[in-house]
Amino acid sequence: MADEKQQLDWDKIKKFSKQVSTDIGAAMLGALSYIGDRLGIFSALAQAGAVTSAQLAEKTGLSERYLREWLSAMTAAGYVNYDVAAKTYAMPAEHAMVLARDDSPFFAGGFIEMIVPNMSVAPKVLESFKNGRGVSQSEYPPETWEAMERSSASMYRHQLVRKWLPTMPQVVAKLTEGGSSLDVGCGSGRAAIAIATAFPKAKVFGFDAHGGSLERARANAKAAGLGDRIKFEVVDCTRLPAAQFDFISTFDVVHDSVDPDALLKSIRAALKPDGTYLMVEVNVSSNLEDNINPMGRMMYSISTLYCMTVSLAHGGAGIGACMGESKARELVAAAGFKHFRRLPIDDLFSALYEIRA
Repeated sequence: MADEKQQLDWDKIKKFSKQVSTDIGAAMLGALSYIGDRLGIFSALAQAGAVTSAQLAEKTGLSERYLREWLSAMTAAGYVNYDVAAKTYAMPAEHAMVLARDDSPFFAGGFIEMIVPNMSVAPKVLESFKNGRGVSQSEYPPETWEAMERSSASMYRHQLVRKWLPTMPQVVAKLTEGGSSLDVGCGSGRAAIAIATAFPKAKVFGFDAHGGSLERARANAKAAGLGDRIKFEVVDCTRLPAAQFDFISTFDVVHDSVDPDALLKSIRAALKPDGTYLMVEVNVSSNLEDNINPMGRMMYSISTLYCMTVSLAHGGAGIGACMGESKARELVAAAGFKHFRRLPIDDLFSALYEIRA
């Protein structure tokens, strides 16, 4: 033991201890960020300008003492600015784009909302470490699906129609002429709604195995005035109808699929001969050594708490969120597709693959 103590680099120990303390603080701050998002404190602060904790309490109807402690944490984290002389707190406009404005392409509210639902299943995931099984979707709180919808809303609002589809002119042409579009694993229907809005003649469908998400999808489509334009159905997407669709899309679906091989073979069979499949997955590498960064830290963590375990819960492949381009190519080739092109899209979170027979 004495020799071990002499060999240890105590500066490295201290440095790593600070890193762990930082990460623990980030986890705890995540819980407070969840509270700030759910109670609208971020939005109220962004709208209020410089305010004292008492003034913010008056505006929000919340407890001043709790707000003061919350504001102190946000100030210490650099989320909020503090004027020592005036004892006021203010959110920079740039920070509001991430924390308070749900119309912003940088809005992170959905990911923040996801923190507590994912953390709540950690004890069940702990048991899965022992038995090798998983946590099924039915064991997650209903808020999970709202969080997922909010976290992906930005890409459908700002990216899909304006930037992504134009890189595939044949898809735009087909949909403009009245072709058929299917979003597999459609969740709350935002992609299908974006396509139906942009292409009034297109026949638009959304299939998913999760009934609760489809209820949200139908309600969202009705609110958008598209209730009669989009057909949402509970479907086993490994058994899609053959040769029906000009365009099929999946958004972060393949990596947590129970049977990705059967899913991709079904998608290939469901495309018309000249159809196009757009696979959108997380913009990470298949190799761990390439993901040793903040994005990798977040995605492997989310994968353990949701993506991988949900697949394994049903005896699935359990690929996980960080499957990367090489795994995508492997799955696509095994399904019988011949054409694979990574689209020229520079996006922090998403990698896009154009796949054709």
